Amino acid sequence: MKTQLSEIFKSSPIGAEADSILRSCVHCGFCTATCPTYLQLGDELDGPRGRIYLIKQVLEGQPASRKTQQHLDRCLTCRNCETTCPSSVNYHRLLDIGRQIVEQQVKRPLMEKLFRSALRKFLLSPVLFNNTIRLGRLFAPLLPESLTRSLRVQKINPPSIPVKVPVKRQVLMLEGCVQNGLQPDINHKTRQLLSHLGIGIMDCSEIKCCGALSHHMNAEEETLQLARHNIDRWLPLIEQGAEAIIMTASGCGSHIKDYATLLKDDTEYADKAARISQSCVDICEFLQLGDMQFFKKYDTIQSVAWHPPCSLQHGQQLNGRVETFLDALGYRRVEVKDSHLCCGSAGTYSILQADLSAQLLDNKIKHLQHQQPDVIATANIGCQSHLLKKSTQPVLHWVQLLDFKGSSD
Repeated sequence: MKTQLSEIFKSSPIGAEADSILRSCVHCGFCTATCPTYLQLGDELDGPRGRIYLIKQVLEGQPASRKTQQHLDRCLTCRNCETTCPSSVNYHRLLDIGRQIVEQQVKRPLMEKLFRSALRKFLLSPVLFNNTIRLGRLFAPLLPESLTRSLRVQKINPPSIPVKVPVKRQVLMLEGCVQNGLQPDINHKTRQLLSHLGIGIMDCSEIKCCGALSHHMNAEEETLQLARHNIDRWLPLIEQGAEAIIMTASGCGSHIKDYATLLKDDTEYADKAARISQSCVDICEFLQLGDMQFFKKYDTIQSVAWHPPCSLQHGQQLNGRVETFLDALGYRRVEVKDSHLCCGSAGTYSILQADLSAQLLDNKIKHLQHQQPDVIATANIGCQSHLLKKSTQPVLHWVQLLDFKGSSD
């Protein structure tokens, strides 16, 4: 794609980066075939190619408009287009740059600005969020059914009691901003699994949000502050022997693996961020099939509909990893149409773009439940909570489908 960047961007590092990405795009349009918002709305400007043109116009000096902002806001950042693109266009990074510039040029309406700010503060405060969840469960009969569904704790048969194994290795684990409040069994089960393998989890209670939620809402300085804070807490523990930072929420993992890119121009933190990104692994990367001698399936659950989060299959390119585990355990995975498409959760998207998100959710639930599986499994708390709004089947994190062999019960 030919570009003629305005002087202000041509001479800046961010402009040079954007220019390089723009020039890699060959206008082929393959991306539109796998873009959820384009497929739903049929508007070129609500697909990757159209958004690339909008960002290009802004970089070439055309003033951004409220319409420009809305089309960029409607992107899920699912990165499906990157998986499809034959030219390997780094679309999500270009979108980050475009959103930052447009956010500076276009003032949001006051009420929208206040709502987005309040939403960030609410989600980033574990005390406020968890207490609200408790109140929601207490007054569940008075709430809409879709909301009460998403608040239900998802658990299956009590797990076996693992044999005590001496700790031979140490890791770190991000427990997440909302996961402990919404589905505490995920972190509890992960700790049991790791303990059964002789893996201890080093304490790091001062960790804050990974920054993904702030990033979704274009609060870039807050995003970078959270990243620097976490890097300063994790790095000394890695130097003390923690071999990895384990993620059970693929959305958090995808964002932390981007720390290296987000802080690449920060002379103090660039190398530190790269090391943290390299140390971040999803639980499906960390567990190996050779460890399967420790796990068995639940006999009461036979069929599973697997929903791979976009952050796992497109963001981290780990498609197929969880499926291999589920197959090895003996579960029957049912076929799910359009499994590459987003469920509509996408961090805060389900709140900020509620109508479009609900349409995507309806499509996803229809396909996941088509063959009436015993459970739906996923790998991200956001997807899990979103799917629960409409699912008539239990929705579990896939680690909840693992159990221990050689237990002491």
